[in-house]
Amino acid sequence: MIRLCALVALSCVLVAPASAQRRQQNADPGVWQASGTHGAVAAGGQGAVDAGIALLKEGGNAMDAAAATILALSVTDSTAFCFGGEVPILVYDAKRGVVEVLCGLGTAPRLATQKYFDRPGGIPNRGIEPAAVPGAFDACLTMLDRFGTKTFAEAVGPTLKLLDRGGQEWHADLAKTLRSLIDAEKGSGGDRRRGLRLVADYFYRGPVARDIDAWSRENGGLIRYTDLATHVTRIEEPVTTTYRGYTVYKPGVWTQGPYLLQTLMLLEGFDLKPLGHNKPETIHLEAEALKLALADRDAWFADPLFVDVPLNELMSSSYVQLRRGLIDPKHASLARRPGDPRAGKVLQDNPDLRSGPGGPSQDTTTCLVADGAGNVVAATPSGFSGVVAGKTGVKLGTRLQSNNNWAGHTNCIEPGKRPRITLTPTIVMKDGKPVIAVSVAGGDMQDQATLQLLTSAIDFGMSPAEAVRAPRFGTNHHLGSFRQKTPELGSLILSPEMGGDVAKVLGELGHTVTSRRPSEASIMIAIDPQTGVLRAAGDPRARRHAGAY
Repeated sequence: MIRLCALVALSCVLVAPASAQRRQQNADPGVWQASGTHGAVAAGGQGAVDAGIALLKEGGNAMDAAAATILALSVTDSTAFCFGGEVPILVYDAKRGVVEVLCGLGTAPRLATQKYFDRPGGIPNRGIEPAAVPGAFDACLTMLDRFGTKTFAEAVGPTLKLLDRGGQEWHADLAKTLRSLIDAEKGSGGDRRRGLRLVADYFYRGPVARDIDAWSRENGGLIRYTDLATHVTRIEEPVTTTYRGYTVYKPGVWTQGPYLLQTLMLLEGFDLKPLGHNKPETIHLEAEALKLALADRDAWFADPLFVDVPLNELMSSSYVQLRRGLIDPKHASLARRPGDPRAGKVLQDNPDLRSGPGGPSQDTTTCLVADGAGNVVAATPSGFSGVVAGKTGVKLGTRLQSNNNWAGHTNCIEPGKRPRITLTPTIVMKDGKPVIAVSVAGGDMQDQATLQLLTSAIDFGMSPAEAVRAPRFGTNHHLGSFRQKTPELGSLILSPEMGGDVAKVLGELGHTVTSRRPSEASIMIAIDPQTGVLRAAGDPRARRHAGAY
């Protein structure tokens, strides 16, 4: 068990002299750490952080502020997250004392069949065809409706200010669409929740949906009015495990999130603290645990509404104990090794080791909000490389590329099925109270970085400011989540700051070491349950920002 002093230590932040803080805040890339007791926001663009802080200062709660931040990120971080994209959201509701998942991920349109994409190259990674039904917007409306206190007009106000500055051709068109949604909300007669429903109806079942349908038909897209009209934001239970006395919450197996939990379970059998932070032995154990959990992710994870995923068996202590025995402290694995949890086998007899053409690991952005009442929101918004749906100004994503077109595979594309995505926010609880929230961008590296943030905080007592700036490692010893890139077996990517001595030892253990910074960007909020102090930080090298008051 970690003592109270360690819990306080993980919540602490490095405090620079006032003059240094002023220089840092005035220098590019902006404010990256902050603390307060009333509210805190960490995200991508500074304008999105400002949007969330504004909602908090106007009396909104963390859920109101998160909706405002996510909407603003579609402008400030538009190459990483688009208005027609996706966002899984974890919400801790302090009044009810529960964590819930909002699935802000749309499904494959009805025309997106395996047969349609059964062609050379499979599902493309750009253009109009790989667009899933837009899910992020309805997730924001659902969050406002279920947990919030503000109207849509109030939540979207900062986004409109950003759009009105111009800069992109679609800015004026999206601003016009948003103002039409505000006008629709005015028909509520002052009933806030009715107004939110009217906004959703206007977008998904009204004029915006009709415009997207017409544009899609004219330009070779697959989305139709019915796909939009039948979209819903599912509210689900999170998946959890314990690690060193903490409870870690993730979205379900339609994300990659539960593999992080399995990794933590594997690592709980090792005492990392005496080995040291970022020492070769520690990195080796974490990398080997990641490889095993990622192999199970690749073999089993998919939309559980379409596939019977053996989640309980994958997360069982008996199965994890069997798999832990595969970790060799002296040698790196050079093979893909999924297990068979239903049969209780440490390895599958005949694993499906197919791979696809691959594609670049696309970018994503980040969002965390906590308020003084104890509410916490962790979200990972994404959507990229798509096209703007005509004069609506709504940019669509390309998330269907995270499905494959392999008949019989768990993650094969089907109409109405959610692609298994890399997006995976995290909330950590201690003694029934939230103490850590994490969001990371960077495709398959997201939960690899989250693992390091959590072990940095829990095992090594590091603050958010220290954890987000610490040197990282990563591995591509897995099937790529973007068009199923072939695994790089034995690969280990090390931040150059780790030094040649660390790389040398890891190379001697059998890893194929590359010196470069892994592709990820992280943000973190730590909450001190004794004092109520919220400490937020975002990696300044990746232009993450934070604010608090």
